[in-house]
Amino acid sequence: MHTLVFLSTRQVLQCQPAACQALPLLPRELFPLLFKVAFMDKKTAVLRELVHTWPFPLLSFQQLLQECAHCSRALLQERLSTESMQAVILGLTARIHAREAEAVWNTPHTLRVLDMTGLLDDGVEQDPGTMSMWDCTAAVARTCIAQQQVGTAKPGLSPVPVEIRVDLRVNRASYTFLREALQSSVDSLLRLCCRDLRAEDLPMRNTVALLQLLDAGCLRRIDLRFNNLGLRGLSVIIPHVARFQHLASLRLHYVHGDSRQPSVDGEDNFRYFLAQMGRFICLRELSIGSSLLSGRLDQLLSTLQRPLESLELAFCALLPEDLRFLAQSSHAAHLKKLDLSGNDLSGNQLTPFQGLLQAVAATLLHLELTECQIADAQLLATLPTLTRCASLRYLGLYGNPLSMAGLKELLRDSVIQAELRTVVHPFPVDCYEGLPWPPPASVLLEASINEEKFARVEAELHQLLLASGRAHVLWTTDIYGRLAADYFNL
Repeated sequence: MHTLVFLSTRQVLQCQPAACQALPLLPRELFPLLFKVAFMDKKTAVLRELVHTWPFPLLSFQQLLQECAHCSRALLQERLSTESMQAVILGLTARIHAREAEAVWNTPHTLRVLDMTGLLDDGVEQDPGTMSMWDCTAAVARTCIAQQQVGTAKPGLSPVPVEIRVDLRVNRASYTFLREALQSSVDSLLRLCCRDLRAEDLPMRNTVALLQLLDAGCLRRIDLRFNNLGLRGLSVIIPHVARFQHLASLRLHYVHGDSRQPSVDGEDNFRYFLAQMGRFICLRELSIGSSLLSGRLDQLLSTLQRPLESLELAFCALLPEDLRFLAQSSHAAHLKKLDLSGNDLSGNQLTPFQGLLQAVAATLLHLELTECQIADAQLLATLPTLTRCASLRYLGLYGNPLSMAGLKELLRDSVIQAELRTVVHPFPVDCYEGLPWPPPASVLLEASINEEKFARVEAELHQLLLASGRAHVLWTTDIYGRLAADYFNL
């Protein structure tokens, strides 16, 4: 439902030329709603003029495009329109050029910050009419480069640059022009400021070069993926990361390296890495994926200066002692998000895992256990502890050898978890033909299922949810959707 004010605003914007002429006559309190409606309806001419004449120091997508009192639609949870995004950028450049021409820099109505952070980036194929995080990175970078080429302020003026806050996604293809944009924005009227950096498959020297250009006062997260650094490469990069002492989130995905390698160099590199990790004073999220931390989790976590709230240890070959240490550490009482995917929890690790669940039960909101070799017996033994996680909202169990009977038991027992909203479950083993036992995760992920059997499973689960008054809880096998919450959105 929309309010009368929203409907009236939409009507006013139907004729864009007239709306643009009327903007100076409208009260500034209407500008936030005007922006949302214009963005939603792709009124690009109005959007450009709104940014050009924006009467506040801050223009924030996260404030303007979320659910509001006049409209329940949250645009930041959707893929944003390319037309609307480009209109905002064009409006900003027009504003900068007008200020240069008029020699007006610092007034109560000077726009100082354009915050474009928080764009949806779910990793799936983009519609041609929408803008991904990568597209936004490219568009903003090119705008900063173009502005620097146009020139700077006239002599004698004291310019107030506009800070563009963005989440940057960079790979080999985009590295060169993004580096140029960061370099050119230092003395530009458009100051590029990165909140979250996601770098994929970049050579080590390029990663270091980018880190050296980032503003420590803006950076919240560093996310390095597919870099295959190993401990030696990580020891080169980590001091450049650790200079951002107020970093809140560090994610190192697929940074392959065996921390147990017996060489002297390997041990030295690991100790150096640990020492650098101890420099962070605000770190709240740590993700170390595909790193062999067997028996050494205590060394890693003991170096940190404050308890973590999000810890991802996917495919880290954890041992029982690692799980026991985590359960007894200061981190356990603060964890909101825990990812143990790819660690075998079916054998000697089961009891320590149950102890860890008990330790995190009071705070845990998000639990990911994909491909953990959890079968019915392990699930049933864990349910009494799992259901004590009263605040749990998300449970990921994809890729585990569970039967329909095990899933039904989980559904019945989880009724007491009032906050639970999403369960990502595996295809039940009942729906496969001729599975080896125990089935490897690769077989569960790649083997075909009997679609007719699975349709019956889905129908039965749906009926059980209805009967228990839990129809609002999503039970799904979709691991590629936008279901797993980002730590900062928990």
